[in-house]
Amino acid sequence: MLKKIPHTYVIVFSIIVICAVLTWIVPGGTFDRHILTVNGIDRNVVIPGSFHYTDSKPQTWQVFSALFDGFVDKADIIAFILIIGGAFWIMNESKAIDVAIQSFLRFSKRIEHNRLIGRLGADNLIFALIMLMFSIFGAVFGMSEETIAFVIIFVPLAISMGYDSIVGVSLCFVAAALGFAGAILNPFTIGIAQSLSNLPLFSGIEYRIFCWVIINFFGIFFILRYARSVKKKPSSSRVFEDDNYWRQLHGNNAFHITYHTPLSAWIIFVILLIAMGIFSWFNPVTGLSVGEATIRVPVLPVLTILFGASGWFTLRKSVHFFVIDILLFTILALITGVMGYGWYIMEIATLFFVMGLASGIAMNYSPNRITKLFLDGVKDIQSAALIVGLAGGIIIILNNGNIIDTLLYRLSESISGMGKLASVTMMYAVQNLINLVMPSGSAKAALTMPMMSQFSDLIGVSRQATVMAFQFGDGFTNMITPTSGVLLGVLSVAKIPYDKWFRWVLPFIIMLIIIGFILLIPTVYMNLKGF
Repeated sequence: MLKKIPHTYVIVFSIIVICAVLTWIVPGGTFDRHILTVNGIDRNVVIPGSFHYTDSKPQTWQVFSALFDGFVDKADIIAFILIIGGAFWIMNESKAIDVAIQSFLRFSKRIEHNRLIGRLGADNLIFALIMLMFSIFGAVFGMSEETIAFVIIFVPLAISMGYDSIVGVSLCFVAAALGFAGAILNPFTIGIAQSLSNLPLFSGIEYRIFCWVIINFFGIFFILRYARSVKKKPSSSRVFEDDNYWRQLHGNNAFHITYHTPLSAWIIFVILLIAMGIFSWFNPVTGLSVGEATIRVPVLPVLTILFGASGWFTLRKSVHFFVIDILLFTILALITGVMGYGWYIMEIATLFFVMGLASGIAMNYSPNRITKLFLDGVKDIQSAALIVGLAGGIIIILNNGNIIDTLLYRLSESISGMGKLASVTMMYAVQNLINLVMPSGSAKAALTMPMMSQFSDLIGVSRQATVMAFQFGDGFTNMITPTSGVLLGVLSVAKIPYDKWFRWVLPFIIMLIIIGFILLIPTVYMNLKGF
């Protein structure tokens, strides 16, 4: 009889207890820090060589307050998850997503008749294109938290196509993580790391593009291979039973839908069109930031015109297609907001909240029904919010125990006296280890790059090599680290237990870490442009 795997909450709380025990064993220590403006933002940056031991602060009863402290620290992500859950529950009730899934399935079957697509496999082609799109988002503007919203779309789509929730999560979250690791113009990782290393911003882009291609080739190949095995034998999936939730939520209801367009749908269409028109009037041109470059284009006026045309067309068919149209333009607005106006969690959550309200009004739901549906969605997704808060407590314990800097100092000391490749390899290993307890790329860059870049000068290695070690070390383990609120939020939304995800993703992570190591070798021995 197999021993029962602990619940995700038990696993995370156990890590909190282990961290508290470490505060009794590891001596307290800290680096001196100073404020440095990086890419227009003030950041607390470590002063190399300033480490000194301090009084230890062993944690005891704080393991029980970690949930509260974690909630306070991760309040933005928790609120984001709850709002997303409520908004999408309203949309789910409309059955618009079911209609979209059925339409997509019919489309994929039609294109299979094309000889070339038939050989490649329609599903393979569609999945590869979706993953490449999200990987570009991760590589260019660091998409991460935003993937939580897309999980609710791609998981039921994947399951309806005969796959599982792991495939659905891979289409958006894993793809964005691949792009994050192979970052090309990501301002939150490459931008900060290079600025702190006194390197020209986004220099060495040629080799990073090559790395991005290699990482995505192997990553997408792995996912497509797994998807094919699940399609062949669905019961072989680790999450086959867990996916019953999605099968029941998105069953064959789409076949019993009455297509219609109530007056309220036309009213909300006009209201949204007027609102978009007003925004377009005050923002006729938007500066989309791509790396150091800024492209000025009339995005909002174009989106307004397109929404007017598509809204009119979809409303003439059925309100269900109009709701999907709202979802599509919500996604386009999200991309525009992130790249053009620096949106983050608060603005994105607000955007999806408006989407949920607009969907409910379009379906002619009463205010009370919209409120009830929103609360039902919050209840359904509250476990995701709880696990994010609990995971945040891990960092709180380590910080309050004054041992994070000590651990970093001990790790950096272990690198001394090694050869060039061995030193870069150890930097890579250190960044992977730190990422398990500190998933924030920008915070980790501020903590490690001032020291690592100067250390690379002493051993005769390009600072760009150090940046690459940070980039890979910061990216791959994001898909497995138990302290990541984004990962645990994604898994909770997808209803995938962490232990099952861990066992599935571990071989994938090991493969990617090995590929990352191989890609670091040329940074030591070859004369690469920008290095």
